[in-house]
Amino acid sequence: MLDPFLSPPAFLPKLTQPLADLLALPTLPLHAHEILLAFTFYHIVNTRLSPLLSTYLFPSIYPKLNRRTKINWDVHVVSLVQSCLINTLALWVLWVDEERTEMNWRGRVWGYTGAGGMIQGFAAGYFLWDLMVSSMNVGVFGWGLLAHAVSALVVFSLGFRPFVNFYGPTFILYELSSPFLNFHWFFDKLHMTGSRAQLYNGLVLLFTFFGCRLVWGTYQSLRVYQDVWAALQTPGTLVLTTTSGGNDGTVKGVVEGAEEPISEIMKYAGEKVVPVWLACTYLGSNIVLNTLNFYWFGKMIETVKKRFKPPQERSKERSGGKEVADGGPVEVTGGPGIVVEEDGSLLGDGIVVERTEVGDDGRKVLTLEQEDVRRRR
Repeated sequence: MLDPFLSPPAFLPKLTQPLADLLALPTLPLHAHEILLAFTFYHIVNTRLSPLLSTYLFPSIYPKLNRRTKINWDVHVVSLVQSCLINTLALWVLWVDEERTEMNWRGRVWGYTGAGGMIQGFAAGYFLWDLMVSSMNVGVFGWGLLAHAVSALVVFSLGFRPFVNFYGPTFILYELSSPFLNFHWFFDKLHMTGSRAQLYNGLVLLFTFFGCRLVWGTYQSLRVYQDVWAALQTPGTLVLTTTSGGNDGTVKGVVEGAEEPISEIMKYAGEKVVPVWLACTYLGSNIVLNTLNFYWFGKMIETVKKRFKPPQERSKERSGGKEVADGGPVEVTGGPGIVVEEDGSLLGDGIVVERTEVGDDGRKVLTLEQEDVRRRR
């Protein structure tokens, strides 16, 4: 299937060709415009559209947020927009790209379709933007999200080699859980923590995260490991030779060891082997992503459970079983690395505000704890 998106301007493939040659990414010039468009679009959403729309929709909340929390808010808006767009495109490609069903392991490792390249381009543009934002705000998002941005960018960029281009739309479906994760975060900031809406959203979040990241993602990772292992075990090179040309312009060829001629999906294959460094880089990045997903799922379960514990139970856990006195002023405290905003909420990503009324003198104490997890990919 050809790339259904707009063709790149004539100058851009020529401009990016030297970089493609340097990195051995022959299909990069075909999708450079999609990378640049995605990067620019998400940067505009982050710096212009999100502040404008958030101020209009939530005039009593967004303008009062600290700069650190605004950074977090705007990035969540970008994540929400990106996940909705890329999920729609990926599901559409999986549904209509019939060439995918014709691929054996050789096609899945070395094959290329324009539609798959489009998904790789838009995903790479987002993760390039994500890498920029994460590296500029490590103190806000942490090293885990920076590692995720690097790994995701590497995985999707290698599709331009082309290398396992087939799995681009497959792995991007990790993002199916991201809208619900972003909604969960926004419920906290909109003072809806513990609400029925957050409960229902939290259940859907856990279900989609477990299904698309842990079950689907692990299964597809095993498949790609199997395909790459088969490529590593196949001696010699992949040789593409023209055997026929149809009226539709399709060029067919044969692959050494293949049982059937192959179509244009192998036009960029050339002579291919899988170097050990390439297999290790791709599979290593994939393992990092899967490990983070399992870790974050455990943290998400803890967070959702704490959200919906009875207030008295949470209060006793924090106060060591002391009863709470009513009335009196509220004292605001924070744990290590916790910053308290003027409105009494926490700064930083994935922060949960827990209200614990303690103190023998009758004062109410607002204890703040970092316990949530934010995932954008």
